Amino acid sequence: MATITKTNSGKWRAIIRRQGWPKVSKTFRVKRDAENWARTTEDEIIRGIFVPRSRSEKLTLNQALNRYLKEVTPTKKPKTQSSEHFRAKKLKEELGSYSLAALNTEIIARYRDKRIEEGKSATTIRLELALLSHLFTVAIQEWRLGLIANPVLNVRKPSPAEGRNRRLIGDEEDRLLEACDQHSNPFLGWIVRIALYTAMRHGEIISLKRNQVNLERSTVFLPDTKNNEVRTVPLTNKAKEVFRQVMDHPVRPIDSDLLFFGEPGRDGKRRPYTINRLWAEALQRAEIENLRFHDLRHEATSRFVEAGLSDQEVASITGHKSMQMLKRYTHIRTENLISKIQAI
Repeated sequence: MATITKTNSGKWRAIIRRQGWPKVSKTFRVKRDAENWARTTEDEIIRGIFVPRSRSEKLTLNQALNRYLKEVTPTKKPKTQSSEHFRAKKLKEELGSYSLAALNTEIIARYRDKRIEEGKSATTIRLELALLSHLFTVAIQEWRLGLIANPVLNVRKPSPAEGRNRRLIGDEEDRLLEACDQHSNPFLGWIVRIALYTAMRHGEIISLKRNQVNLERSTVFLPDTKNNEVRTVPLTNKAKEVFRQVMDHPVRPIDSDLLFFGEPGRDGKRRPYTINRLWAEALQRAEIENLRFHDLRHEATSRFVEAGLSDQEVASITGHKSMQMLKRYTHIRTENLISKIQAI
């Protein structure tokens, strides 16, 4: 049976003692609330479904995110870590004062709608909700905070945006490469060409080390990819020639095995060469608009398909995990299709 007592501060405390269960108590301002809670909690204990919620009622989302960023985020890739810190900042601003127990589907749906009104992309909102959802999963399964369910799972997510289909047109490739070659450091031109000839991701290229390139076998070994899978990329003749120039480059520091190295940081450590500013400047010189570096991967993948490689063969080169993902990157030129069907 529950005991309802009045505290010295004028509030009402409900205490439940039941054999086989630890003592459970909670304080309320109104006696009726204490009685209702005691009645509901006793019923849950009898039915064997009671879950203590005191920890989740005290822990705010701000505190939970800080713990998540300290314990969970460091286990992920550096780029993901940076992104999660950025997304967590917005979640803290809007929802940080709520306790985990108080956050429900309605509140989270309102957050989603506000982000949509602010003009944020579907991808941005989906990633923020994904971070929040995984936080609840960790809180339930690992932290054992007494949460009954993950409220994010019942929130409708914005439909994902269609994948980009930007291809190089006309003489854009020649103009782009010429603009890249105008830079005093040949790294920019080499990095762009490798992306065009291999479909490798930006991060995969700039983190390459000499021992990953095998010119005799015409391969590049990638031990750590975005999908956390090992991949070996075969090299075309064009790609092989670029890598030969990179490997023969006379300027090579003794303190780094990176193919594309930057200047030492304050800690004396060399990190991969950065091209963000140089890429933007090259696009401006080439008078090319709406082209992202990742579009070069799209271009290379589409060229592999146009060359007649099967989906499985292309996936083994690019590292796409599903045919559906690969389909987003392979937009076959209409003129190529027309030439193929003429003989039918």
